[in-house]
Amino acid sequence: MRTIGKALGAMLMLAGLSLPAAAQDRLVIAGRDAGFAPALAKMVELYQAKNPSVKIERLELGGGPLYERLAVGAREKTAATDVAMLDDIWAPEFMARGWLTDLGTVGGLPGEFVKSAMDVSRHDGKLYAAPFVGNIAMFAYRKDLLAKHGFERPKTWSDVVKAAQVIQDKEQGVSGLVFRGIKGNPIVTSFLPVLWAHGGDVVSADGKAVLDTPAAEKALTQFLSFKALAPKGVETYNATELRDAIQQGRAAIAVEMWSSWAGTLDGSASKVANQVEVVATPGEVKGPAPMLGAWLLAIPADSPNKARAADFIRFVTSPENQKLIALETGNPPTLTALFNDKDLVAKYRWYPAQLEALNVAQARPRISQWARVETILGDYLQLALIGQLQPKQALTEANAQITRALTR
Repeated sequence: MRTIGKALGAMLMLAGLSLPAAAQDRLVIAGRDAGFAPALAKMVELYQAKNPSVKIERLELGGGPLYERLAVGAREKTAATDVAMLDDIWAPEFMARGWLTDLGTVGGLPGEFVKSAMDVSRHDGKLYAAPFVGNIAMFAYRKDLLAKHGFERPKTWSDVVKAAQVIQDKEQGVSGLVFRGIKGNPIVTSFLPVLWAHGGDVVSADGKAVLDTPAAEKALTQFLSFKALAPKGVETYNATELRDAIQQGRAAIAVEMWSSWAGTLDGSASKVANQVEVVATPGEVKGPAPMLGAWLLAIPADSPNKARAADFIRFVTSPENQKLIALETGNPPTLTALFNDKDLVAKYRWYPAQLEALNVAQARPRISQWARVETILGDYLQLALIGQLQPKQALTEANAQITRALTR
């Protein structure tokens, strides 16, 4: 910490920045609600205690309203927000449109962050955001049931199907696996690690729709085979239903397990405490490709309080505060060293595995049209899941619509 403090001081001096008490005295912070809100609330409380003269307003919004507020504010240059919490899928649009401040111009960002989270915080070589929440889609399985039936940790999605089938056949009242089948973001999030493991993708690096490939068809065919191994009605499953199925022992494998869901796996409400392993997703043709779902902190380009905002972001992403946030609120950190911190591992036993997953994580396509693309893909995936379209037809039609969306 002493080294970091010296480095930060040096950077502030080089940048010609300082925080005179009367010059930067206001902050408006716009962040997410639900599970993310306690983390920012705690940081505001602590920062306010250290800086009593600063007037801080914290806004707590759902994902859609938060995006709308930030995008409209940036487009109309309202100068209404100083610190913005961004989903990493929004970042390409905000960065490309010049809506964010280059953090290099306001003192930079010290600390060794997970590379995959830093990669989605950059644009054209410049750092426009600070990784705040190290979310990633993990994979979970009942180690007792797999061992009972002679299986080790599945290395491929084909291994998953084999193990799930045997367990479903031999364990009464236990589904082989569970995933989120509801259309939109949930089913897309369940499908992408399977697609990527097969070597497929939704949009290529040069911005073209690429779902009409044999690799994507194999991935979707395998994904649809999961339905026969899942609980009845999985087409309507979202996070709550998936988490309950695992915790109550009604499913042996979770295709998708986020940190915020895993926090209660060993709690008193669980019937399978300490029996669920949480690891990186399996591979198939390629190695594991778990989906990154990071949340970032950034400074809008029209913020009137940039130096103060940068100071707050460095405060929040410091090692001691990232650790405190994880311990008290369960939001996973983004600083590499904390995933092996003994206090954090004692509370979240899967953190070393989560770091492994973060190191091979794949981000969703870095395009400004991702929200529209995700909606299209989610619709067609569910049409295939409920049997209204064959895999190839679903992918071909989705690909055509995504191609049109990418040209707008």
